Amino acid sequence: MTDTIKTGTILIEEGTPVPDSLLLESEPYSSGWGSLRNLDLRGLDRELTKTGWTFFFMAGEIRATAFGFDRRRAVREAVQRIIASVKSQKCNCLEISQVAMKSFLRVPYVTVSAHARHIQEGVVFLRPRQRDRTVRLPAADPRIRRQRSEITEEPLFTEEAVAAWEDEGGAPGHMGARLAA
Repeated sequence: MTDTIKTGTILIEEGTPVPDSLLLESEPYSSGWGSLRNLDLRGLDRELTKTGWTFFFMAGEIRATAFGFDRRRAVREAVQRIIASVKSQKCNCLEISQVAMKSFLRVPYVTVSAHARHIQEGVVFLRPRQRDRTVRLPAADPRIRRQRSEITEEPLFTEEAVAAWEDEGGAPGHMGARLAA
């Protein structure tokens, strides 16, 4: 288990789908998350782009602060808070942008800043529920024919609309009285 969190560290959720051609090496960091070892930020983005996948960058910076005299424990606590925020955004990666040690009234604290990132096939960001609803049809399959709908809708005239409404259970004469006025 690594405790080295610094600017540029990329944490990825275990089980994140990636292209078969991309071999990611990660060290376990926290429950269900690992720190990438073999690729830096640019290398990961380059490899994903080659295969048609996207490494999304979420603009809002996430910050977490933890107090404590034990620096490693404080960093871990702050990163845990950031991971919770990234999960709530339905993202599967994060990039550490800053780790700052400070003190207030001689009590040390750590502030960790990060950006949520997300690895996904395609160029449109889809949250997990949207991904499940996406239906992919094979492109240019000659067996699939698109048929025109046989139902044509034409606008109804006012009298026809009232009659149709009354036929469906509307109160007779009620709408007609309003139209006549």
